[in-house]
Amino acid sequence: MLVLLPPSEGKAASGRGAPLKTGSLSLPGLTAAREAVLGELVELCAADEEKAREVLGLSEGLRGEVAKNVELLTAGARPAGEIYTGVLYDALDLASLDAAAKRRAARSLLVFSGLWGAVRVTDRIPSYRCSMGVKLPGLGALGAHWRVPMAEALPEAAGNGLVLDLRSAAYAAAWKPTGEVASRTATVRVLHAPTRKVVSHFNKATKGRIVRSLLASGTAPAGPAELVESLRDLGYEVEAAAPAKAGRPWSLDVLVDEVH
Repeated sequence: MLVLLPPSEGKAASGRGAPLKTGSLSLPGLTAAREAVLGELVELCAADEEKAREVLGLSEGLRGEVAKNVELLTAGARPAGEIYTGVLYDALDLASLDAAAKRRAARSLLVFSGLWGAVRVTDRIPSYRCSMGVKLPGLGALGAHWRVPMAEALPEAAGNGLVLDLRSAAYAAAWKPTGEVASRTATVRVLHAPTRKVVSHFNKATKGRIVRSLLASGTAPAGPAELVESLRDLGYEVEAAAPAKAGRPWSLDVLVDEVH
């Protein structure tokens, strides 16, 4: 099983250990694309704070994020699973999983990023600010920048098993499973059961809980149909729609009664 996650806007502080080594990150086929984004981002932020803030879409109150990016090559790195915070990652709570579940997380979770493309939760990275919606002056839109290297690297990472796609739209645009991989991919919406409306905040929390439940239980569904059964066994109310055509992902709706 491969679980595709969005990053979080908010991030923990960089670590005190050794700085980033791009060549040590997972999915080495993305290294050149990572270094291109990293180089331009650091240069932009070091040269012109106001322009960098505009390009990154940062408010005045987030001016300090520009300075953080200037230090990306020298700041201490820590596991990505510790860097990403926010609603989904609070609900996932990787640190409190038992040893076996943490090993499953290391194998299964892939976090998408405007700067790194995608990283495992064990990959050591510094704290940064650069969403997938950014358009750098030189490289252009990051979503487009990542499409070719992702198309080459991600099918191999997906292997032969289930792909559970929990990304938001901006990050999903960087790689869309196709063909045989798409046929074993499932996307998830979280709906308020009484109204059948999408819930935003609780959407993230529920997705974090779903991933935690799968990791903690050791469940390893082979495909979307098995995922539906696994989630129901774990206590989730799920409605599933198989694709009308071959080579399309499944759509799963997880229904929740309380929005909190």
